[in-house]
Amino acid sequence: MLIPEAVMFMLAYIVPICFLVHIGLEVLLRNPKKTEHRLASLITACYLLLFVEESVRFLLPIEYSAGLSVLWFSCVGLAIPGLGFHFLTKFAGFDKRMPKLLYPYIFYIPFLLLPLIFLDYQDLAAAQQFVQRGIWKWPVYNAAYYWTFSLSILFSAMYLIILFKGRVQASAPEQRSIYNLLFTGIFLVIAWHVVSGFISFGEVLPPYTYIYGGLIWSSTLFLAMRNYDFLDFNHKRYEKLFNLNPSPILLVELSGRIREANPAARQLFNDVHLARSGLENLGGEELQGLIQGKQEIRSMEITLYNRDKRVDVLIDGDYVSLSNVPHVILIIRDITLQKAHQEQIAFLAYHDSLTQLPNRRLFYDRLEEATGKAILRNQMLAVIVVNLEHFKELNDRYGYEAGDEALKHMAFIITETVGSMGMAARLSGGKFVILIEPVPSVAYVEETMRHLHSRFVSQSSFDYEEEPVQVQLSMGVSYFPSDGLEGSTLIKEADKVLRRIG
Repeated sequence: MLIPEAVMFMLAYIVPICFLVHIGLEVLLRNPKKTEHRLASLITACYLLLFVEESVRFLLPIEYSAGLSVLWFSCVGLAIPGLGFHFLTKFAGFDKRMPKLLYPYIFYIPFLLLPLIFLDYQDLAAAQQFVQRGIWKWPVYNAAYYWTFSLSILFSAMYLIILFKGRVQASAPEQRSIYNLLFTGIFLVIAWHVVSGFISFGEVLPPYTYIYGGLIWSSTLFLAMRNYDFLDFNHKRYEKLFNLNPSPILLVELSGRIREANPAARQLFNDVHLARSGLENLGGEELQGLIQGKQEIRSMEITLYNRDKRVDVLIDGDYVSLSNVPHVILIIRDITLQKAHQEQIAFLAYHDSLTQLPNRRLFYDRLEEATGKAILRNQMLAVIVVNLEHFKELNDRYGYEAGDEALKHMAFIITETVGSMGMAARLSGGKFVILIEPVPSVAYVEETMRHLHSRFVSQSSFDYEEEPVQVQLSMGVSYFPSDGLEGSTLIKEADKVLRRIG
């Protein structure tokens, strides 16, 4: 063999063989337990065997070409379509829809032709003729070759249908990008097959040039498997990021079942066994509905529950495919304290911090709303003013803490007495006000005031630093609309008729 021939031999066969060995091992060793990786590596191995056969045929005399072409090249080529369909069906998740009696056996029906090939080897070999063109031993293409080759291209085009359907069903952008990669790879292989299989390049290229499409297909499979693993949390690199992230993260199936929870999530929901739970166990039915509908989840404020403990959270989510099964990753921010502070601020804006009763602002808003309804419904309202007598003197004698206790004591009596009959509020200092709406009769209001009077008389004193403190109060009432139409007028009218009690 001359040096130019040796160089051509190396470039045509040895380099592709080394490349395919590398690709096949990389794909297999990335995840040898996964069916998709095994199938991808087998497809690469088949193309490897085709190049090995061609390298052997290059070195042997031409009379061996027919036998090698039928018994080796054709048999190996027969396996590639079945492996390809098996791989794409598994990758797209369509295997779950196929009957168990068919999957995966239907993909390997062409293997039934192998005994026929071996039995009729002589006849098949006689049909194959080869001629020497330069350093290459080229087959003489006939009608049977073109029919067989066209059929193989048709099968390859069917790959595109499987990928198209898989891409339509893909829920995550990352998953769709993998389908796009495979789609592009197969399209390039088909284009190469059409060009190299139907156009003769004479002595420029080696025979069966279309097998170089296997380099494109194997490279595509390698990139797809690498990206496929990129989405898998079982991969060590991303498992570390998942576990070390200080934000609680949940990996959830579309059914709502929690598949994985990082340590921060397990700490947040420490009273719930997340591995055996679904989102409904956390009170996340609304969130689960969004997930099942594959709707966008961005800064969603929701209340979840750590068994009996309320947890206010903000959730961001994104859809991914793991092991070709759609999931959603939920990143959670605990805003329970922030929410409590906001609620406390909102509460204090409309309530008295000492007695926890509504303040003047809330009372006037409620009174204005009540008067508007009363006008429309022709109803009567009552405003009762309750005043703690000698409040300043009480503070001067016993101190402000005693005054605070007196206010809380009065607020308790008023709240207990009024109950659901009306609204009680603290206006200022020692002055309280009660709104009763609607008023069935004046007698009803007077009865309420007598009840409040009797409660106060029986509890007119309280202990402060082991010393009884006596308090006195006065009450007055006004009616809407007879005594006034505005809140300030009604309170002034009630002030005018204050009567001291106790």
